[in-house]
Amino acid sequence: MPKQKTHSGLKKRIKVTGTGKLMRGHAYKNHLAASKTTKQNRQLRGETSVSDSDKKRIKGLISNLM
Repeated sequence: MPKQKTHSGLKKRIKVTGTGKLMRGHAYKNHLAASKTTKQNRQLRGETSVSDSDKKRIKGLISNLM
């Protein structure tokens, strides 16, 4: 049975922390930023953790990175 490959699109979007948490960027910040408020753009900066309901699915796709 061949090894499962890491999902190459997802490995660019997810970062695994030292404690094993999965971090991702916020949605809704890539374009049309001028129509969003300054507060909204500021709060979309940085990273947030992946929700618990998605963790199992994502861990299977990036199992080689963990």
